[in-house]
Amino acid sequence: MNLRPMILVSAAVISLMLLVSTWAYVTLPADAQVPIHWGVDGQPDDFADKPLGLLLLPGIALLVTLLLAVIPRVEPRRANLERSSKAYGATWIGVMLLLGGLHLLAVAVTMGATLDVTRILMGGTGILFAVIGNYLPKVRPNYLMGIRTPWTLTSDLAWDRTHRMGGRLFVAAGPILLGAAIVGLPGAWMAGLLIGLVVVMPVALFAYSYAVWRDDPDRRTT
Repeated sequence: MNLRPMILVSAAVISLMLLVSTWAYVTLPADAQVPIHWGVDGQPDDFADKPLGLLLLPGIALLVTLLLAVIPRVEPRRANLERSSKAYGATWIGVMLLLGGLHLLAVAVTMGATLDVTRILMGGTGILFAVIGNYLPKVRPNYLMGIRTPWTLTSDLAWDRTHRMGGRLFVAAGPILLGAAIVGLPGAWMAGLLIGLVVVMPVALFAYSYAVWRDDPDRRTT
């Protein structure tokens, strides 16, 4: 798999994050507190000292990049992961952009900007869900990416149908989350909506994968 484009995007995002952190570090007072967590009302409710707060998300982005760069080397079904390279790359870039956006929001709030972070993140998550849903049906069977249940891993039919169904669910969830952010639902409602989708969709796909596996004459039992 050609990881160079994704690594370049990661490098660009992390470099931008570090540039913003450097600017904020020399601009903010020594006792500045950087938000690292927000409540459902969109207001920060946990803080870190300036050095940790400004380096936390760039550090996480670097670790995510290293992890995603290593996964293709340890995947037993490497050929199938190679066939899923578009989905892998889209997910990688989407996660990096989300981390970069969150870092910019944290710095902006530290600098005094008044932002509804919950609403912004909900919209960004909705877009990411839609992107993942678009690529999910293209993921081929592997052990490290996709909807991995005991049944999708032992039935190609269950894998294909479950990922097609998962793609539809994620694509549907994306506009719902984005719409909730645009309309400006109360933070608690948006958080409840996101939690509900995150809980319901995996349960539905778990059950669906079993139902398809059960009716697949070519399923494997080991």
